[in-house]
Amino acid sequence: MNNTSPTLIVIAGPTASGKTAAAIQLAQHLDTVIVSADSRQFFREMSIGTAKPSDAELAAVPHYFINSHSVTEPFSVGDYERECLHLLDELFKANKTVVMAGGSGLYIKAVTEGFDDIPAADPDIRDRLNTEMAINGIHALQERLKSVDPDYYQLVDVNNPQRVIRALEVFEATGKPFSAYLTAKGNSRPFNIIKLALDMPRETLYDRINKRVDLMMQNGLLAEVEALVKYKHYNALNTVGYAELFDYLAGKVSLDDAIEQIKQNTRRFAKRQLTWFRKDKDIIWLDTSDINLTENIIATIDRLLPSS
Repeated sequence: MNNTSPTLIVIAGPTASGKTAAAIQLAQHLDTVIVSADSRQFFREMSIGTAKPSDAELAAVPHYFINSHSVTEPFSVGDYERECLHLLDELFKANKTVVMAGGSGLYIKAVTEGFDDIPAADPDIRDRLNTEMAINGIHALQERLKSVDPDYYQLVDVNNPQRVIRALEVFEATGKPFSAYLTAKGNSRPFNIIKLALDMPRETLYDRINKRVDLMMQNGLLAEVEALVKYKHYNALNTVGYAELFDYLAGKVSLDDAIEQIKQNTRRFAKRQLTWFRKDKDIIWLDTSDINLTENIIATIDRLLPSS
């Protein structure tokens, strides 16, 4: 670790694991700011279903990449990498440390490691895959991805059509699996990186997810989704918590079934997040059941930060 370089501190983990609170407490201790690495909290129109930090939490510490974009704007992981690195360059002029919080492993990897050059999208292939999905549903594309790129299939949110189609179009255009481009050979960053992740028993995590979905519904998630029906064709809304309620509003499922599907799909998503993060050998895992969690996070960071 370079003692003269600034440090990016990543607080990662699955959805509903308590990353927001942990990141805020750490940022306050370090008197610094938070950069979000949550691929859904970028979007202004989506709040309840993305479990954004509350107004009080946003006021407690300056946050970046929260409400920064519209669902109508294309915003890829490559866009995020470019914008976030530029932002960090600016933030590190005033801060020796910056906290990054989020559960989107691909976005964290983009900033901390980067990727090999991923081929540009082929509009003809993408149009054909979108047509196939419209006719046959996403399941057929999921199965194809599982066959041609099992490594990426285990990591990606397969309920996100944009991610599935992107991986398949790269494979069809190049003959190489999408996962082959995620190696980040030779990329370096002008800052130190410390990665922490929050862990808890699977049953505890799933219970937290189920209760949070119930709370989202109590807080008005259905009304939020109803207001977004006119945007439902945008990729940002092809996501857990929104897609299921669009199906309810279209009369395809009952409300109870839609809520249960949100819980099930969120649990599956959390499982994939854990699979992704456990592959990263640089991550230090912390047990959230520890009553001294905050103190342990702060002590771990204080121990690992460069001394000068």
